[in-house]
Amino acid sequence: MTATTTSIRRPTLIVIVGPTGSGKTSLSIDIARHYSAPIISTDSRQVYRGMAIGTAQPSAEELAAAEHHFIADREIFDDFNCGRYEQEALARLEELFSKHDVVVAVGGSGLYIQALCDGLDALPEADDELRQELKHRLENEGIESLVAQLRELDEKYVEEVDVYNPQRIVRALEVCLVSGRPYSELRRGSVAQRNFDIIKVGTEMDREVLYDRINRRVDIMLRDGLLSEVEALLPHRHLNSLQTVGYREFFDYFDGKCSLEESIELVKRNSRRYAKRQMTWFRRDESIAWFSPERVEEIIEYIDSKILQN
Repeated sequence: MTATTTSIRRPTLIVIVGPTGSGKTSLSIDIARHYSAPIISTDSRQVYRGMAIGTAQPSAEELAAAEHHFIADREIFDDFNCGRYEQEALARLEELFSKHDVVVAVGGSGLYIQALCDGLDALPEADDELRQELKHRLENEGIESLVAQLRELDEKYVEEVDVYNPQRIVRALEVCLVSGRPYSELRRGSVAQRNFDIIKVGTEMDREVLYDRINRRVDIMLRDGLLSEVEALLPHRHLNSLQTVGYREFFDYFDGKCSLEESIELVKRNSRRYAKRQMTWFRRDESIAWFSPERVEEIIEYIDSKILQN
């Protein structure tokens, strides 16, 4: 049985997740076309202009195949984080649901997906790089430096926390830096209620196949002009928007500190590691149904069955 407009009782957000290079974009377009639905991106870097190649933004043909939102719609200088994304994305969804019964969300940024679906009450986890950076600062600068930064970001929490407890200080600072919002605002202890139903689908494949796809995609990016894109962005390398895989690895190459071949291998390695971290994140969500991205008909049947249950 196919879900029809009349069988959809509440607006439905179909969320497509998965690691980088796992076929999410193509699948999202197939799903969007089937349900005549627009697509909202949950990627933290595809929102920026000037980063089309390195962030694997949808091609011109893919953008023409379905209505897209949060793709290249702001400058790299824009201070954008998952807290702001939650606010803007929910407002956009309200507009879209006034015209559509179904909207498709797609991307691999776990925090953005969490913000969109659950809100930020469930406190976000920092990635390994940020956690190691804070650990290094704690060891070399002392806890006073971290407390001073936390006071700037969340004075209210500093006033009530034990400032000599490094675990609490580091955790609060992680949350502030990742979410862009004060830790004290986020500790409400509940999942936000949404006025739409959510169906989550994950794309998965054999690890070796995925890693090969990632390696080949980097080669294609280079063929399509990734180096020129990175070079044009070099004057802005300090921006948060450029602290991402596929860009930062080439900075040393342009500085003459390593060879092009070494930078390329770093991009491939770090992309594979990022994919592994993504899967670790998504596997914790038991509401995600996993499929091979090529099994489009089976995925649509699953979505239809969930819609009919709601």
